Amino acid sequence: MPSYDPIIVEPIPVIKTKDIGISSLKSFAKNEDAFINAFNIPLPPPSKKPSEVLGIDKDTPDGHVPRDPIQVRLTGVHPLNSESPLTALFDEGFLTSPELFFVRNHGAVPVIERDDILNWELSIEGLVENPIVLTLRQIISEFEQVTCPITLVCAGNRRKEQNMVRKSKGFNWGAAGLSTALFTGPMMHNILSRARPMRRAKYMCMEGADELPNGNYGTSIRLSTAMDPAMGVMLSYMMNGEPLRQDHGWPLRAVIPGHIGGRSVKWITKITLTENPSDNWYHIYDNRVLPTMCSPEMATEDDSWWRDERYVIQHLNVNSAIAYPQHDEELVVASTPTYTIKGYAYAGGGRQISRMEVSLDSGKTWRLAPIQYDEDKYRATSQYLYGGQLDLSWRETYFCWCFWSLEVQTHELESADSIVVRAMDEALNLQPKEMYWTVLGMMNNPWFRITITKEDGVLKFKHPTLPATQPGGWMEAVKKAGGDLQDGNWGEASDRATKPADIKPEPEINMKKPGLNVTISLEEFKAHRSRETDPWFVVDGEVYDGTPFLEGHPGGAQSILSTAATDCTDEFLAIHSESAKAMMPDYHLGTLDAAALRKLQSSQGVSTKPLPIVHEWEKVNLTEKTNLSLDTALFTFSFADSSKLLGIGVGQHIMLRVNARPSDPTSAVIRAITPLSEPTQKGSMGLLIKIYRPGPGFPGGQLTVPLDKLPIGAQVDYRLSSHCKFEYLGQGRAVINGVERKISSFNMICGGSGITPMFQVIRAILQDEEDKTTCTLIDGNRTEADIMCRSELASFVSRDEKNKFQVIHTLTQPSKAWSGYRGRISEDLLSRHIVRSENSMVLICGPASMEKSVMGMLLKQQWSEDDIFFF
Repeated sequence: MPSYDPIIVEPIPVIKTKDIGISSLKSFAKNEDAFINAFNIPLPPPSKKPSEVLGIDKDTPDGHVPRDPIQVRLTGVHPLNSESPLTALFDEGFLTSPELFFVRNHGAVPVIERDDILNWELSIEGLVENPIVLTLRQIISEFEQVTCPITLVCAGNRRKEQNMVRKSKGFNWGAAGLSTALFTGPMMHNILSRARPMRRAKYMCMEGADELPNGNYGTSIRLSTAMDPAMGVMLSYMMNGEPLRQDHGWPLRAVIPGHIGGRSVKWITKITLTENPSDNWYHIYDNRVLPTMCSPEMATEDDSWWRDERYVIQHLNVNSAIAYPQHDEELVVASTPTYTIKGYAYAGGGRQISRMEVSLDSGKTWRLAPIQYDEDKYRATSQYLYGGQLDLSWRETYFCWCFWSLEVQTHELESADSIVVRAMDEALNLQPKEMYWTVLGMMNNPWFRITITKEDGVLKFKHPTLPATQPGGWMEAVKKAGGDLQDGNWGEASDRATKPADIKPEPEINMKKPGLNVTISLEEFKAHRSRETDPWFVVDGEVYDGTPFLEGHPGGAQSILSTAATDCTDEFLAIHSESAKAMMPDYHLGTLDAAALRKLQSSQGVSTKPLPIVHEWEKVNLTEKTNLSLDTALFTFSFADSSKLLGIGVGQHIMLRVNARPSDPTSAVIRAITPLSEPTQKGSMGLLIKIYRPGPGFPGGQLTVPLDKLPIGAQVDYRLSSHCKFEYLGQGRAVINGVERKISSFNMICGGSGITPMFQVIRAILQDEEDKTTCTLIDGNRTEADIMCRSELASFVSRDEKNKFQVIHTLTQPSKAWSGYRGRISEDLLSRHIVRSENSMVLICGPASMEKSVMGMLLKQQWSEDDIFFF
C-alpha cells in the first residue's frame, strides 16, 4: 500500500466539525489493506510523494511544487503539461499513482498556505435561493462522503497524430493523456441542493484559483448532469486515499466523470448557476471540436466558430490504444510461439465499452478481444473506503477505462504488416478508420495502428507517434517519405480513389521578416539571457524577440523567459499553431551566425534548456534571529559588504534560497519574501517570517523549517526578483504592472505575513511629511499572538499627527478580553472602512482563500479590477 498523507479524521459518512483539525487528522492506510484484499478490488499502486522541486522548476512560478521526473513534458519548462510513458502508465494497472497521473495546467499552480487548507472556501451563487460559502472543513464534515473510481482523460489525448497530418492549435499529447484514481469527497448534487437552485438555472459554471493571462480558468456543464446522482459529479480532496497533489487540484477540485478532463476544474473556488453556458475565455476558446472544414485561418478571422455551442465538447468519445507491443519492441519469432496484444479503451457519458476488435490485415477481418472491467469489481461491495462510502452497486454507468487483451500466434504477426484496433460502446458508437482533423486537434479517435517490420527472424513494432518532441513513430516516417496521411490508408498505396478533401495540407509559413539581412553574434544573443524586459530566442537558426509575448502569452511570461537565449526550435514548432507562426515575422531580429548556432546547440545538449538568469545569487549570513511569537521570527541577514544597499523599491520582494538539507545543494527551496527592513538600510536586511512547523501528517514549511533550524552564522542565498509588479515611489506615485499611477489613498487588506509589503508602504508614507497619501489597513488573523508588527503599527498610529493612517484588526479566534472586531474580513467590515474615491486603490496580500473572498466582496461594492492589486 502507498504511504498516505492524512486528510480525514475517521472513516464515517459524516464527520463532526469539531473533530477536524490539522493537528488531529488521521491516516486511513492502517486498515485499508485487509478491506481491499477481502473484496478483491484493485489496489492503488505504490506511491512515493516527491519531496524535491526539480531543477527545471525552481526558477519558475511553480518553484513550490515537487514533481516526479518520469513525466514527459509536453510544453517546455512552464507551465507543466505532461503524461507518463504509455508502458509505465499501463503497467501500473487499473489505478494510477499521483506521480504518473497526467497533468494539464494552463498556468502556474496556485500557492496555497498549508495551515489554512481547512478554511479553503467554495462559493455557490447565481441562480440559487440560498447563496452560500462553504469551507473545506464544512465540505468534509457536513456532507456524506463517497469514494469512487474515475478515469480522467484530456480532450487532447492522441493529438500528436492529428499534428502529424497538419499542425493544430494544440500541443503534442501522445496516447497516455489519461489516468484513473479513487476520488473521495461529497456528491455535487448534495452540495448544490443546499443552495437550492432556481428553476431557471440550466448550467453549472465553475472557476478555479489559477490566475491566467485571460483570467481564472473556468468552464461549465449542464446543471441536469450535476444534479443526477447516476452521473457521479463530485467534489474531491483525496485521490487514492491521500490528499490531492498540488498539480491535481489540491486542496479541492471538481471531478466530472465521463466528460473531458477540462471540465473537472482544479483548485475550485466558485460555482455559479446560470441560464447560459459559461462565458469564461477558456470555456469559449478551448475544448471544442470545430467542423473539419474550418481552417486555422477561418477560426482566427471569424469568432462565431468559437461561440457556437454545438461545437463544445462535454462527454468523451469512444477510444482505445495498444500498449503492448510497445514502441520499438522486438520479438524473436523462433523463440516465442504466441504473443498477447494488450491495451486500454474508454467511452464517455457513462457508457460501457461493449466490444474490442483487433485486426491483423488492416481491417479486412476482425476478431474479438476479451475485456477486463475492473470497475465492476467495486460494484460487489458497499463499504467505507478512505473516509467515503464506496457503493457502485446501484449505479449502471461506467466511468473508468477497461483493459483488453488478445493472444495470437506469432506466425500470424509475422505475416502481418500492422495491428489495428477499434472499440465500440453500448450505444454502438464505433471508432472510425479515418481521422476527423480539427483546428484544436481534440478528441482524436481513429483506429489505433502499430506497424510491424521483419528482419532476420525478428519483428519490430512502431506506434503512430511518441509524445511531445520525441522523434519516432510510423507516421513521422510516412510523412518524411512523402506519403499521404490524409486518405485513411496510412500512406500506403491503395485502389481507393477517394480522399478527404476537407483536410488541407499545412501551408508553408515564412517566419522571417521580408528583406531582413542581419547576422547576430553569439555574444549579442546571449546578452539577452538575463533581461526579462527583452528575451531573445532562436527557432530554425533565426533570432526572435519574445518581449511582445510576455503579457499575453497563454502560458504566461515564464513560457517565454524559460526559452531566453536558447535554441527552442523543437519545442516551438511542436507547440505553436500556424496562426502563431504567421505572427513571427513581426518579431524577427535576424539570423544567428552559423558557427554560433552550432556552439549554442552543442552547449544545450539534447534535452537541457538553460533557464534565464535574472540576477546572480549572492551569499548572506544569518547574524541575528528574534522570536516575536511562537511561530514568527525576525531574521537578520548581513551582506559581505557592510556598505551594500539591498537594492529594491518600497513594496518589492527578493528571492531567498535555503537548502532543506545543508549537505545537499540539490535540496534548495526558493521563495519570494518582502523584507521588513527599509530599502535604504545598509549592510543587512530583515525578514519577518511565519514558521510553519511540523505536525502530525504535515512535514512543515519547505522553506521555513530549514530556515528556523539555521544557526547564527549560517549562509543562505538571495537575489533580486524581476517579477515585482508593484513599487511605491513616494508622494502618492506608484508603479503597478509597469504603469505609473497617482494614488490619493491606499486601502490595504492583509492576513498573517501578508503585512510585510503593506508595512513598507505605510512606513514610507508616514516618514515623508510632504506625502499626503492616506492609508487604511484591515489586518485579519486568528489570535492576538498572530498579529505581526502589532507594536510598530500602534506606534505609527500614535505618531501620526496628520491622521494619514488607521489600522483595523479582526480575529477569528479572539480571547474574551479582545475588544476589537471578531470574525473574518466581511462585506460589512469592508463597507465600514474601505472608501472608494477618485485615485484610490486596494492592496491585498494574504492566504489565497482570503484574497478570493475579499475580491468578490470588493467587486460587489463596485470596485474596478484595475484598482485592486494582489501582492
